[in-house]
Amino acid sequence: MRFDPLLAEIRFGCGLSPDLPRAASPDAMIDGLRSPDAMAARYPIEPFETFLTRMEARRDMRKELRGKRGTPEADPIRKALKLQNKTARQDHLAWLGQHVLRRVRSTTPFRERLESFWGDHFTATGKAGVMRRATSPYLESAIRPNLAGRFSDLLIAAVTHPVMVSYLDQDRSIGPNSKRGQKAKPGRGLNENLAREILELHTLGVDGPYTQTDVRELAELLTGLTVHVRSGRHFRKDYSEPGTETVLGKTYGGDPAHFRDIESVLQDLATHPATARHLATKLAVHFCGDTPDPALVAAIETAWLDSGGDLPSAYRAMLTPPSAWDPAPGNMKQPFDFICSACRALAIPDDALQGLREGAMRRRVHEPLRMMGHSWQKPSGPDGLDEVDAAWITPQGMAARLQWAVTVPLMLRADLPDPRQFVDSALAGRATEAVRFAANAAESRADGVGLVLASPAFQRM
Repeated sequence: MRFDPLLAEIRFGCGLSPDLPRAASPDAMIDGLRSPDAMAARYPIEPFETFLTRMEARRDMRKELRGKRGTPEADPIRKALKLQNKTARQDHLAWLGQHVLRRVRSTTPFRERLESFWGDHFTATGKAGVMRRATSPYLESAIRPNLAGRFSDLLIAAVTHPVMVSYLDQDRSIGPNSKRGQKAKPGRGLNENLAREILELHTLGVDGPYTQTDVRELAELLTGLTVHVRSGRHFRKDYSEPGTETVLGKTYGGDPAHFRDIESVLQDLATHPATARHLATKLAVHFCGDTPDPALVAAIETAWLDSGGDLPSAYRAMLTPPSAWDPAPGNMKQPFDFICSACRALAIPDDALQGLREGAMRRRVHEPLRMMGHSWQKPSGPDGLDEVDAAWITPQGMAARLQWAVTVPLMLRADLPDPRQFVDSALAGRATEAVRFAANAAESRADGVGLVLASPAFQRM
C-alpha cells in the first residue's frame, strides 16, 4: 500500500471537497504545515492576547460595582456586565463557525485536524465569567502556532497558558512554605491538578514511570505560575515553594524561583521515552484506528526520540508506513469531524455560517453537536473527547447524525447538488452500490444528500 490522495483527505484531512485540490504526497502535507496560515487570516479568531482586554474590563467593572453597590449608579454597571457576557457568548458561537469554515476551505486540511487533535490533548476551558468563552482564543495563541515545531514548545505554551492554569486551578496553588503560603487562609495551599495532568495526560501517560512523590514535587515546582488580567501568564515568586524539587530523579529550581525552572522540567518531559511512546500511540489511534498497527506506533516513537520531539518528524513517520494507507474504513468520525466534512463536501458558502443570529448558529451546528454527544468546548474532564468508536456509535448519536444530514444541509446551501453527482464528489471510490441506488432513488435532493452523508462510508475516516 502506498500514499493515496483520497485517504489523505478523508483520514488525515477534513474530507473530500468538490473544488479543492487533494494532497500530492506526505511531503506536501508536511510542507503545508509550514506554509502561511491562510485560513487563520481568512477566518480570524480573536487571539488570547486580545481576549485579555475583556478580562481586564470585567475586573474593572466589578471593582467599580463593589464601590457603588446599593446606589443608582450600580444599575448601568450591572447592565454593562450582562452585555459583556452576551457579547462573549455570541462571539464564542461565531468562532465555532470560523472553525468549521477553516475546514471547509483549507488546502492544508492536515493543519486543521492537528489543531483539533492537540487542542483536545491539551483540553482546557475557562470556569467563570468571560473566561468561559476563552477556549478558541487559547487554541489560536497556544496551539495553532506550535503545530509544526518542537513538542516542548507546544507543551510549554499549552500547560502554562492562562486558560489551562485557570482550568486546573493552578492559579490557586500556593507553596506551603512560601511567603504567601505562610499567611494563606484555610483552604488555600498546594494544588496538584496541573502537575498530575502534565504527567498523566500531557506527557508520560497514565502508565508512565512516575510516582505520587513526582506529582507533588512537580506541583511544588509549578507554584508561582498564575494568571494576571493584563499580562496573561504570570509568575509570582511569593507563591513559589522555596528550595529545589526532584522530578523523575532530576533536581530543578532553587532560590530564588524562576519561570525558567518550569520550562526546564517541561523540556525534559517532552523528550522522555515514555512521552514518545504515549504520544506515538495517541497519534496513531486518533488518525489510523482504535487498534493501530504496532509498526506504525513504533515508527512514530522512533522518529520522536531521534528528532528530540520534532513534531513534523513524528507526523512524517505516521504518514509513511503502508498501514497508514490501508483502504479499509478507519475511525468513526467524531461529531465535529462529521459536520465539518459534510460542509466541505457540500462546499457551503461563507455566509452559511457567518453573520448569523445566535439561534441560527445553534440550530445549524452547536445544538446538533450536543445531540451527537459533543458539547462544544465544554469538556467533561481534562482527558478530552473519547477516541474509541463505541463512544460515538450510540442510538441517540446516530439518530442525531441522520437528523442533521437530512435537514441542515438545505439551511446551509439552498442549491443542493444533484445526489447522483454528490455521491461521487463526497465518497469517490468509497461509494457502494447501495448508496448509489439510494441517491438515485431519493424523492428530493435534500433526501438524497442526506442519505449520502448518513451512509456508513461517509461516517468513517
